[in-house]
Amino acid sequence: MLKGFHHVAIICSDYARSKHFYTQILGLKPIAENYQPQRNSYKLDLALPGGGQIELFAFAEAPPRPSYPEAQGLRHLAFAVDDIEQAVAELRSHNIAVEALRVDPYTEKRFTFFNDPDGLPLELYQL
Repeated sequence: MLKGFHHVAIICSDYARSKHFYTQILGLKPIAENYQPQRNSYKLDLALPGGGQIELFAFAEAPPRPSYPEAQGLRHLAFAVDDIEQAVAELRSHNIAVEALRVDPYTEKRFTFFNDPDGLPLELYQL
C-alpha cells in the first residue's frame, strides 16, 4: 500500500525567518513557492536530499503549539548526515544551539538535537 515518504508539513510563525533557516542554513532547495492572498498564507515546498519534501506554511494568526520532544504527536524530525561533527559545527557557526552528541544504545550511531526558529525539535543522525 505505502510507497514511501513524501512530505512533512510545518507551520511557522515568521515566514521569512523560517525560509532563511531551512534554505540558507539547512541548505534545502525550493521546489515551489506560493502566496494565497485570500488566506494571507505562504507555502514553500523544499526538496530533501534523497527524496521527500518539507512543506513550509505560514498562516496569519496561527496559534502556537507546544512542541516538546516528549509531548504527544510528532516527536521530532530527523535528518541523516555523513559527518555529524561537521554538521554541528555548521549549525553553531550560525549561532544555533545544538545539544551535546549522544549515542543510540541500540544502533551505536551518534545523534543530537537542535530547534528550528519556532522551537520544533530537529535531529541530526549520523549514518
